[in-house]
Amino acid sequence: MTDDLNGIPTDAARVRELDRAHVFHSWSAQGLIDPLPIASAAGSYFTDYDGKRYLDFSSQLVNANIGYAHPRMVAAIQEYAARFTTISPAFANDARSEAARLITELAPGDLNRVFFTNGGAEATENAMRMARLHTGRHKVLAAYRSYHGATAGAIALTGDPRRWGSEPGLTGVVHYWGPYPYRSAFHSATPEQESERALQHLRDMIMVEGAQTIAAIILETVVGTNGVLVPPEGYLAGVRAICDEFGIVMIADEVMAGFGRCGEWFAIDHWGVAPDLIAFAKGVNSGYVPLGGVIISERIAQTFDQHSYPGGLTYSGHPLACASAVASINIFKDEGILENARSLGTDVIEPALAKIADKHPSVGEVRGLGVFWAVELVRDRDTREPLVPYNAAGADAKPMNEFAAACKERGLWPFTHFNRTHVVPPCTTTPDEASEGLAILDEALDVADRYYTGR
Repeated sequence: MTDDLNGIPTDAARVRELDRAHVFHSWSAQGLIDPLPIASAAGSYFTDYDGKRYLDFSSQLVNANIGYAHPRMVAAIQEYAARFTTISPAFANDARSEAARLITELAPGDLNRVFFTNGGAEATENAMRMARLHTGRHKVLAAYRSYHGATAGAIALTGDPRRWGSEPGLTGVVHYWGPYPYRSAFHSATPEQESERALQHLRDMIMVEGAQTIAAIILETVVGTNGVLVPPEGYLAGVRAICDEFGIVMIADEVMAGFGRCGEWFAIDHWGVAPDLIAFAKGVNSGYVPLGGVIISERIAQTFDQHSYPGGLTYSGHPLACASAVASINIFKDEGILENARSLGTDVIEPALAKIADKHPSVGEVRGLGVFWAVELVRDRDTREPLVPYNAAGADAKPMNEFAAACKERGLWPFTHFNRTHVVPPCTTTPDEASEGLAILDEALDVADRYYTGR
């Protein structure tokens, strides 16, 4: 059975059949998956073909910041598509120009130019290229426990197991340890110590690698899928100072943390630090049309005033994508979405997670900002043994798989990674919806508690 209008299948069986026959899915063993067909989505929920509705605590891939089918966003895309579909990056375009103006108006410091991409991986890839060309240096320092995308350069920057299958990769990338107070690589006893020791570690890395060889330090302002690691006070300012001292470009990867996710336009605004380059995507228009980019400081932009920048994309600054970004930013402003994200964090999510942590022994730590939170699950609070091993798969991952299944059975779609579940609903989620999801999370954590072995 197909839709009479455009030939798209409308029954779950046919959708699943075609998916299994023809779609090759990312990060998956193709024969071991059975993707759930989704029929519709609106607000903070999506619905399968059987009519079961799921409250989305994942924002898909932490990108549906404005929620699903926002009527103003849909109307803006429809209206723009009716008069303009596409034009190459070589031309000036109204939607592209206005999107760039709005984005740079929101950015900190003197970041006043935008190179548009189709997504986050291309953004970090081009940020690295800009830094290398600007400095004439080769090396880039990138953190362990990071994810920067899956293109050749971006995956080399990535500091988690998703990198392994692409190795050997791009040369010149050196990984370092960022701050993570709960599992400190520096044996720190306090967040202050963690910040100081992580910065000293970075200085030591620069010393032995040679400052004159290092083009950039790239970091996720708030680490995303690798644990929602909020940097301790002083860390980002310390990285900025190190970069200034040695002439190194500071790249903030805000692909996941930006555009409302942490309750600010950019997460780095929490610490009053201005990097040299910002990579963005996801929340800029919530994935309604693919879009990303690099926001560029005047100093780096000037490098290419008289010298051509050797990079480009056919769909860079796609007019329809840029029109959706313009609409999204204006919706955020008009509807107080940043304020909603902040208050959800402080008034709803944080206090509820504190109660959940008190109740469930399997909860080792909760941490986050805005609508960007992680619940770290353990087998023993004293030893901090993770509920499942790092990069667990198969039988080793059973406890987390059972926890996720318990959430889905109750109508909550979670975002899990290793031994963590992340609380990352759309920034437009209401307090009642957030409370609904947190109550389901509370129930589902009984599954994790059954695996607890501590006292």
